[in-house]
Amino acid sequence: MMKITFPGGEKVFAHYDNFVIQTDQPVVEGGEGSAPSPFDLFIASIGTCIGYYVLKFCKQREIPYEDIVLHLNEEWNPELRRITRIKVIIELPPSFPAKYREAIVRTADQCTVKRHLVAPPEINIETKEKS
Repeated sequence: MMKITFPGGEKVFAHYDNFVIQTDQPVVEGGEGSAPSPFDLFIASIGTCIGYYVLKFCKQREIPYEDIVLHLNEEWNPELRRITRIKVIIELPPSFPAKYREAIVRTADQCTVKRHLVAPPEINIETKEKS
């Protein structure tokens, strides 16, 4: 179970296992800019999840992965006020085996975070009195 706390200002912290995931808002939004915003972490979770799948793909095939870089480009729709597309580019070094180029894309596409966005879970919000 994750616990969310409010340590002050615009900060919101998530406590999960032995970790504290800190968030803040940018200065222009009234925060201190001391940590990523929750939405930044959302985008980062997509990139790091895809990155993990790329990493595992390479490790399983003993392909060097140190020079692989992922880039996420977000397309923002100002009318909807949300991101409508995220393009992920897997930048491969020239030494990456050509026979695995399509396979690494298929593997990256299996990212758990992405799959949850394609078929999102139901989110129920309720209140309870603190005891």
